[in-house]
Amino acid sequence: MTGNPFGRSLPFGERPALVLVDLMRAYFEPGAELYIGSRACLESAARVLAAARVAGIPVIHTRVAFGPDGVDGGLFFRKVAPLRHLVGGGPLGALMPEVAPGPGELVIVKQYASAFFGTTLASTLHALRVDTLVVTGVSTSGCVRATTVDAIQQGFVPIVVRQAVGDRDPRPHEANLFDIQAKYGEVWEEGDVVARLRG
Repeated sequence: MTGNPFGRSLPFGERPALVLVDLMRAYFEPGAELYIGSRACLESAARVLAAARVAGIPVIHTRVAFGPDGVDGGLFFRKVAPLRHLVGGGPLGALMPEVAPGPGELVIVKQYASAFFGTTLASTLHALRVDTLVVTGVSTSGCVRATTVDAIQQGFVPIVVRQAVGDRDPRPHEANLFDIQAKYGEVWEEGDVVARLRG
């Protein structure tokens, strides 16, 4: 057998939705333990969001929040110490104003990496007859990757917007984009996604 067996293309479907994964202050506040060091992915996600709104496609935001003492966070909460800042309704859990939810846009509160795990996301997308999920947010190696893997497992074509996802380190960021393109979805440039939504 010759050639690369990975990376076959999946089509951008006719009924897309946009998910903005965990674009919370915790990732963009200098000095915060989860700070990723750049606002570039936030600014890109805001542009994709604007295009999605003009196109009239479903928009879903996610954020992370835990009950008292992280009781609903299980081993994940115990493993990742900075998650303690997301207990209750603290300021680090707030969605960034650049991507603040608009009227009619669903906000899903989650406790684990994937936007699908333990939430209504899959049933909501199926009810809307969505076939393609445009993915933006943070972090590439964590919640974005987990959401992308679950999206393809739930029957949605994941389109990860390269400029609209970010991580605290360029190495896992690039490695996970490479792996997503190879096995779990499509990685598209922001301009191509915006043009597709406008078209």
